[in-house]
Amino acid sequence: MLVGDPVEHSRSPAIQRAALGAAGIEGSYEARRVDGSGMASAVAEVRYGEFDGANVTMPHKEAAFALADRVSETALRAGVVNTLIHRDGMAAGDNTDVPGMRSVWDETGMGDIGPVLVLGSGGAAAAALVAFADHDIKISARSSERAQALLARTRVSGEVVEWGSAVQGAAVVNATPIGMGGEMLPDGIIERAAGLIDLPYGAERTPAVIAAFALGLPIADGREVLLAQAAGSFELWTGLPAPLDAMRAAL
Repeated sequence: MLVGDPVEHSRSPAIQRAALGAAGIEGSYEARRVDGSGMASAVAEVRYGEFDGANVTMPHKEAAFALADRVSETALRAGVVNTLIHRDGMAAGDNTDVPGMRSVWDETGMGDIGPVLVLGSGGAAAAALVAFADHDIKISARSSERAQALLARTRVSGEVVEWGSAVQGAAVVNATPIGMGGEMLPDGIIERAAGLIDLPYGAERTPAVIAAFALGLPIADGREVLLAQAAGSFELWTGLPAPLDAMRAAL
C-alpha cells in the first residue's frame, strides 16, 4: 500500500501492480490517504503482517522513521523512511529515494555538474542531501532555520542560501511541492541552473521542467525518480529484480 496525504495523484499503484503482474506474484497495491494520527495504525498493519510492505509519501516520511522498529543505514542517515517492510515480526524501514535520486542523476548525465541546490526542508530534501552529500551542497527553504537543522540532522556539509536565490551552474533538486499545481519556482533559479531534478509530478509537465527543457538542460522529472525508487521498494519487498519495462510502461 501507499500511505500519504494526498495520494490521489500518485502513479505508485499502477507501477507496483504492473510489477506484481510481470513477476507472477499474486497481490494488490492500494493508495490510502492517511493523516498524521493514522500513521501509527498504518505502520502496525505492516508490523503484524496485514501488509507485506508499504510506501510512505509526503508528509509522513519522518513519522514513518520514528514509528519503524528498525531502519537501514540509509534511512538512519536521512532521518526519513519511504519504504516499510514486514520482516521478522517487525516493521523495518528503508529509504529508496536516496539510491533512486543517484540513479537518475547518472542516467541524465549530470555527473560533472558542480554545486547542487536542494530546495525544501522536508523528507525528500533530506534524502537529496544524503544522495548528493559528496557535492558542493547549497540548500534553500522558506525557513532558513529548518534548512540549517536539516543539514545538521543529516550530517551533510552545506551552505544555506536565502529562499528564492539562484546558484549559478547548480543542479537544482526541487524537493518541494512547487509545480504540482502549475506553480513556477522563483525567478532565476532555472535560468541560472545547469540541470534539474524536479520531484513533483502530475498529469502535465511542471513549469520548471518545461523551462529547463527550453534551455536544453539535463532533466529528471518526478516520474523518473518515482520509477527508480519504486523499483528499489519492489526489490526490498520481494527479493526479486524489479521488472523495469513493465513498471515503466505502467508509468
